Amino acid sequence: MTTAAIRIAVLDDYQQVAATLADWTRLQPQAKPVFFHDHVADREALVARLEPFDAVVLMRERTAFDADLIAKLPNLRLIVTVGMWNAAIDLHAANARGIVVSGTDAAEPAATPALTWGLILAITRNLHRESASLRAGGWQTSVGVDVHGKTLGLLGLGKIGQQVARFGAAFGMNVIAWSPNLTPERAAEAGARRVDKDALFREADVISIHLKLGDRSRGLVGAAEFAAMKPTAYLINTSRGPIVAEPALIEALQTQRIAGAALDVFDEEPLPPTHPYRFLPNVLATPHIGYVTENTYRGAYPQIVEGIRAWLDGQPVRELQVS
Repeated sequence: MTTAAIRIAVLDDYQQVAATLADWTRLQPQAKPVFFHDHVADREALVARLEPFDAVVLMRERTAFDADLIAKLPNLRLIVTVGMWNAAIDLHAANARGIVVSGTDAAEPAATPALTWGLILAITRNLHRESASLRAGGWQTSVGVDVHGKTLGLLGLGKIGQQVARFGAAFGMNVIAWSPNLTPERAAEAGARRVDKDALFREADVISIHLKLGDRSRGLVGAAEFAAMKPTAYLINTSRGPIVAEPALIEALQTQRIAGAALDVFDEEPLPPTHPYRFLPNVLATPHIGYVTENTYRGAYPQIVEGIRAWLDGQPVRELQVS
């Protein structure tokens, strides 16, 4: 008797590289992957696509797996995600259904800090505007801002924030930081001065967000914070979109209450085609590419295959735990 192969959906493979970055033949003949290169936002269409599959592979948080979606996928037995933490997966719902959730711990820790610093330099030197002008046949259109001697404010001083703090110091910036649990001693160890939240927004010329999204951080940056910022200041967000109250930021940008924003993360991803961030001249927006690097992908996809292989063999590895 022939046993049907386990069906694996590899989702949101935007760059069409997943099939080439790991040896998927290790899963044969027990399992067969299907690679999807588009993103499906419509819930009914997503359910229809995924209903036949036994396992899904998630590239970070591109597709949310909440309790409602999990309940509508009766065949689902395994979720594998890039990373050992994924806020888009309802682990309680998966656990209640007996679905194994496995992760990867191979990542490039310098990827997001590097993009963050690139965005800081790009927005302060108006690279998006100057590049667009050049492509349109123009030449110089603006005067850039020097970061040397300016104040870099870090909202969060974890592993990523600490690397950005070092970049700031290397470029001659005065680095200040705040987070709910940050102590002056920990800030000093990272080369920063701990200030309170209000002072961070008042003093900083560039504010960069490096907090995890959670109940305490959702909407943490809103109208009051933008009102406190210098009109010459910039906001950088490579963490998670909902940490910033989107309507308040759009208003601050439209009224030029702040000088500009460089954003890699958004409330809704992919960013809708008519969203203001796509058109505001004082916004530099990138499509959530902080972790999208060769080292990250080459580390993650082999571990994804390894995780599926281990599950097929009845010995799951790197299981995500309900907190």
